[in-house]
Amino acid sequence: MNDAAKDLAQALGTFMEEARELLAEMESILLRAEDGNSLEDDLNALFRCAHTIKGSGGLFGLDEVVRFAHVVENVLDRLRNGKLQFDSDLISLLLACQDHIANLIAAIAEDTEVPVARSDQLLSRLQTVLGIASGAVVATPAAEPNSSEAGIGAGGGGAMGSDHWHISLRPGRQVLQDGMDPLAFINYLSQYGKLLHVETIVDTVPEFAAADPEICYLGFEVALASRASKAEIEGVFDFIREGSQITIVPPQSQISAYLALIESHYQDAERIGEMLVACGSVTANELAEALAVQKNQEPHARIGEILVEQGAVPPQVVKAAVDQQKRVEEKRSGEARIVKVPSDRLDALIDRVGELVIAGVGTHLQISRIQRPDIQESAEVLLSLVQDIRDMTLRLRMVAIGEVFSRFPRVVRDVSRELGKDIELRVRGAESELDKSMVDKIGDPLMHLVRNSIDHGIEPAETRMARGKPARGTVELRAYHESGSINIEVSDDGGGLDRDRILRKAIENGMVAPDAHLSDQEVYRLILAPGFSTAAKVTSLSGRGVGMDVVRSNIEALRGTLDIESVPGQGTTMRLCLPLTLAIIDGFHVGVGSSHFIIPLDMVVECIELPPDVGDRGYLELREQVLPFIRLRELFDEQGPRHPRPRVIVVRYGSRQAGLVVDRIHGKCQTVIKPLGPLFAEVPAVSGCTIIGNGEVGMILDVQALVRLCADAGHGKHAKN
Repeated sequence: MNDAAKDLAQALGTFMEEARELLAEMESILLRAEDGNSLEDDLNALFRCAHTIKGSGGLFGLDEVVRFAHVVENVLDRLRNGKLQFDSDLISLLLACQDHIANLIAAIAEDTEVPVARSDQLLSRLQTVLGIASGAVVATPAAEPNSSEAGIGAGGGGAMGSDHWHISLRPGRQVLQDGMDPLAFINYLSQYGKLLHVETIVDTVPEFAAADPEICYLGFEVALASRASKAEIEGVFDFIREGSQITIVPPQSQISAYLALIESHYQDAERIGEMLVACGSVTANELAEALAVQKNQEPHARIGEILVEQGAVPPQVVKAAVDQQKRVEEKRSGEARIVKVPSDRLDALIDRVGELVIAGVGTHLQISRIQRPDIQESAEVLLSLVQDIRDMTLRLRMVAIGEVFSRFPRVVRDVSRELGKDIELRVRGAESELDKSMVDKIGDPLMHLVRNSIDHGIEPAETRMARGKPARGTVELRAYHESGSINIEVSDDGGGLDRDRILRKAIENGMVAPDAHLSDQEVYRLILAPGFSTAAKVTSLSGRGVGMDVVRSNIEALRGTLDIESVPGQGTTMRLCLPLTLAIIDGFHVGVGSSHFIIPLDMVVECIELPPDVGDRGYLELREQVLPFIRLRELFDEQGPRHPRPRVIVVRYGSRQAGLVVDRIHGKCQTVIKPLGPLFAEVPAVSGCTIIGNGEVGMILDVQALVRLCADAGHGKHAKN
């Protein structure tokens, strides 16, 4: 591939990424409009999104994207001009169009067949909307107005709402002496359109005896219907411009065109005057005159204010130019603060930093054995800098979980409509940060949980009202940090889980013995089993028994847990607890026999000595609370030398605490998480490995699994002593 082809491919990739961002913005605006929460600039922003996608698509020759987006743009233009109003059907159609543009771009990216037939279907519906909007009234073109249109009054200024050019001409007093006839110039305007009305202004004509026949005292107000530009109309008066006062006010339709041009085309932060000249609302001569006035003023007035004061441009056009300039400047300042880096480069950087951490820890360990305080101090400084680099590198991969949450308003809207339910989505904690690699992997599990809440959790409106609940159900997404992990909750205010029904179905499937005594938590966790479903029939949303099993598998693959809380008649909460990162962590280094183990430091609460009178029990009393514990020596069948005074590391995961009995405590260390590989995938209670400072391998403990083992011990499954 030559350099030109590489540049084109890179530019196309950038377009597709920006298009996805614009489409996401369109979706957010449309959903806000449906909820009645539109912001002031939403309609203009919506139009800009479609216009930018169309324009950028045209640069790359994406004809189908341009063809489709152009009609969408027409509908959005009518919306922002007030010729159409949002309703539920139109929003649904525009959301379908937004989806289709995304599909067109995806097809191009994947080099698959472009769905032209779907384009035609949606275009037909869009044309129907446009036809209804324009069919009731037949618009008269500006160049061919009705000759009976009302004239302009002698006071001048013209009606801003009129659909014709209004030209206010005050020739210089010397114009007749220069051999010029003002009426000749006015008549020449008919070359550009139709003169609707000309009114002579005689306010400054003196008494007959005092009048000079060579001085022009007259003024003229002209109404002109024309498709010409402002610059072309101004050019008619070039020969009498000096000394004359000429004000050209555009028709209302032309003002709308100026506004559209400013909002859509000028993406560079030009000066206000240059932007107004570029869109045609101000001529170069008018700008030059305004700049001359500005130069002679102290303090300098704003150029837009001067142009408005001179009548060269309507104030709303200047305001639009100022707003556009602010938007572009904000976008540029935002882009200046953000550098986009391919994820593979970031992953490679994380890997190298991980190796740097391992080398730094090893070097520090070797230097600590040398009785040289000066070298040891330098090593401490070096290790501190390595830690700072590690933390900064990891923060590069931290993104707000709102990136995932943002896709669910649309999901809730579409699924609730499909089921005929009225459901509101509430989002809290969207600013909570998580490793980018985790964010990419939790989307599907959350999708299953949200759809499950809508389908199984929220009751139909009639049932809710009969139970004294509001007809509108609520699904809430909430994220928050806790003990070095992030908790993500999916809650609903529905009917809750039916314990008896779940247990009965489990017994029918042979999953549970008929005489088994299970806690509520154990019964609720049965819904996570493969193939388990209480749905009466299979639908497009549920009934096959694979959704919750997929959720459990995906969460466990991320070293996370899934807890279920439910109150009959009040609702259900599914709580995911996940580590913040999968790359580098602060660890707590402990030893059992000749083996080394790493416990994530954020999960360590405290360290205590194992009481000598514990005996064979699998629990101890800690500040009047029962603390279950597990002996790592027995769990991993460690045969190395025992320590006469074992320690208990108290750990927390979520809301649970447990103790881990070890022989030695080595202290805090930086830990680079390495995968174990498929051969060790089934090793219990181990989530990875690392290289410790002396070059030996240390196993990273899966605290979640260990806490669960201790919880099982609390139900009678005691660990061996």
